[in-house]
Amino acid sequence: METKEEPLYAPAGPSVDMTRSLEEDSMVDGPLISADALHSAIRREFQTLPTPCHAGLLSLLHVVYVVLSVCLAVLCVLKVGQEEVCASVLGKVQGDSVIVFGKVTLWALVLLFTGCMQHHHSRARSRGYLRFYREMQGLKHLPFTVHSAGNVLLLVVVAARLPLQVQTYMLLSVLVLEVLVAVPCLLYYTVKVMRFNRERAAPDVSQEEHSRNFSVTSVPTETGFRECSSLEEVVEKQADLIEYLKQHNTLLSKRLLNLTAQH
Repeated sequence: METKEEPLYAPAGPSVDMTRSLEEDSMVDGPLISADALHSAIRREFQTLPTPCHAGLLSLLHVVYVVLSVCLAVLCVLKVGQEEVCASVLGKVQGDSVIVFGKVTLWALVLLFTGCMQHHHSRARSRGYLRFYREMQGLKHLPFTVHSAGNVLLLVVVAARLPLQVQTYMLLSVLVLEVLVAVPCLLYYTVKVMRFNRERAAPDVSQEEHSRNFSVTSVPTETGFRECSSLEEVVEKQADLIEYLKQHNTLLSKRLLNLTAQH
């Protein structure tokens, strides 16, 4: 005589459905928060980037260093009538050595500035400004690349053991060429970041949601994907988007709790 085995999981009865509906009703009966209030609360979270001040100061230091290096090279290395003054100020240190030491110090400042830029831009990416982060990805590393290339050229000139006058002119040529490339890059970076701070735009996801809600004729866009993009670029964009959405959900949860308590 066969015995029927009871199923491991019994089907949910009407009591379970009633309990679930009561829980959902209790969540719906809570205070409703308007989308405008939540959006305004998130909008106040915009944080400006302080890097334009650092870039302006670094540009000024770079120009001052090049001007002082030219004066030092003309007066103390080429010795145009100021030997006694240079000897009293520099002592036994050679003028070209002072120029090289100053260049190394300036390179260290650029390295610190690049790290500061990377930190603030990474925070902007975590707040959802993915498009801005990608636009500035190459520009923010350009000053450090230029200064590193200048250091290499400077070492090549010093190691070549050229005549003193030729070596001095070569050093000055490298420094002038470097400042003509690095300073415009820093100024262009400063203008773009100041424009970003002035616009105080919402994160990319919020902008695309707003355009989809209020634009009927436009073609909807997909965050993190564009046509004719390589697979690596699409994967990178999706990874940035997922990382942002995680932090965005955490922020939304905090805002919902605060606004619910206020209402």
